[in-house]
Amino acid sequence: MLGDNVRYDGGHHLIDHPILKRWKQEGRLVPICPEIAGGMQIPRPVAETQCKFPILITTQEGEDVTPQFLTGAEKTLEKAKQEHVCCALMKAKSPSCGNQRIYDGNFSGKLIDGAGVAAAELMRNGIPVFNEKQLNDLFAFVEDSERISA
Repeated sequence: MLGDNVRYDGGHHLIDHPILKRWKQEGRLVPICPEIAGGMQIPRPVAETQCKFPILITTQEGEDVTPQFLTGAEKTLEKAKQEHVCCALMKAKSPSCGNQRIYDGNFSGKLIDGAGVAAAELMRNGIPVFNEKQLNDLFAFVEDSERISA
């Protein structure tokens, strides 16, 4: 969401917001794409979560990409811990990054409650995850965190 072309289709989801621009200039952001960190390519096939327990993520063609998603989640958590992040901003609806709702696995555009594997891993480890529709909540959280630690 910083403008890097890491979407499955080779595009990006740039969020052009002055606070994020300032944080980037100040070196406060830790960019990572869990799917790329897990070894996936750009572009890559669309993938959705088929089953949560046990986890199964496949492409529309049926290719099992669960290992790449799990590796990406592990590497994302590792980097977050290494960099001592207070929270994460991740892409809504993604099978990696969605923090509240993800696609249902039928490739129909229908959403279900749940989190993507990387977002869930961060949250399980106490790192709050926000999506691009929760920017005000993210900014308030960071401001409160800074005020408390000051």
